[in-house]
Amino acid sequence: MRENDEFPVADDIRAEIVARLAALEAQHGVRILYACESGSRGWGFASPDSDYDVRFLYVHPLSWYLRVGASPDVIEMPISDALDLHGWELRKALGLLKKGNATLIEWLDSPVVYRAEAAFLRAMQEIARQTHQVDRSFHHYTHMARKNYRGYLRGDTVRLKKYLYVLRPLLAALWIEQGRGLVPMRFQTLVDALVTDAALRDAIAHLLAFKRAAKESGRSQPLPVLNAFIERELTRLESAPPPVPQDTDFTVLDRLLMETVLRMDTPAPPVTDTNNGTADG
Repeated sequence: MRENDEFPVADDIRAEIVARLAALEAQHGVRILYACESGSRGWGFASPDSDYDVRFLYVHPLSWYLRVGASPDVIEMPISDALDLHGWELRKALGLLKKGNATLIEWLDSPVVYRAEAAFLRAMQEIARQTHQVDRSFHHYTHMARKNYRGYLRGDTVRLKKYLYVLRPLLAALWIEQGRGLVPMRFQTLVDALVTDAALRDAIAHLLAFKRAAKESGRSQPLPVLNAFIERELTRLESAPPPVPQDTDFTVLDRLLMETVLRMDTPAPPVTDTNNGTADG
């Protein structure tokens, strides 16, 4: 079994995911460039019964991009047996990156990777850094933290896992506010860098231990230490000035799309045969 406390993926599950990705490639006539785990398994706080949220980026042959009419740019496999596969076509993904999509940036930093064209992934990570729109990411995470806190943590009892769905975007907003660059996907990286109060760190550590050991539906009384931190920071962020956006050259997105489509559309060279020169000999 290939797993650890933060990122558990059993070998048989990994093999099934890889096989399903290959089947989707054959079914849709595409090439999957990158596939990773998103959600709680990517963040590092999965429960034993957490779903597998597989997200991927793919490219079509060149002919697909030369059509006049619009074509579907998403591939989905319905959720079954706790496995959810969802992919974006590359042009769509780059368009979302241009709009400051924070979710895509997270995917590119996932610690659980099922498939990756190494050169493509490096190029995407570098372009994400070059085109990062700090103001939009900051707004995205502060809005998510505020919405989740109001929606999940105001009752007499709460689902403990929901604290993590507030703390992670809140810490992500603080990461951006402090000018630290792209937000890392791994939750513990945010905690290690941003949480200095010992009582708060202990509360988060106990919460993580509970989440990894319990079922998704585990409930408890509200946790005062965490509520106090969340309320204080959300209140402060309401009046905090957002980061100033930088001038960005988005032509790098067009260049990556063109280079990737052309590269993937080029037939592989003939296989050399040591006896007669080539395999077609």
